[in-house]
Amino acid sequence: MLLAAALALASAVYGAAPARSKDSASEPVVRSAEDADTQRVEGEQRFRANCGRCHAAPHKFPPRMMATIVRHMRVRATITDEDMRLILFYMTQ
Repeated sequence: MLLAAALALASAVYGAAPARSKDSASEPVVRSAEDADTQRVEGEQRFRANCGRCHAAPHKFPPRMMATIVRHMRVRATITDEDMRLILFYMTQ
């Protein structure tokens, strides 16, 4: 109980963002099939621009594993959050 109160106070003082689930943070919102195609193409272009310098497109991995790989490489390759989301969308389709 005391720990919960301390965490609530710390988040109010430091302006911490509300927690999001891991899955919703790593996947872009798709509203239509055309939107999905656009995101897939954009993700492929960003993969080629950021990842393709060192990597060929890998074999299909389960989405959770691919999300872990992309987050890890985001740090190493210094890509933006939006690039990461679009690349992840491309890699999991």
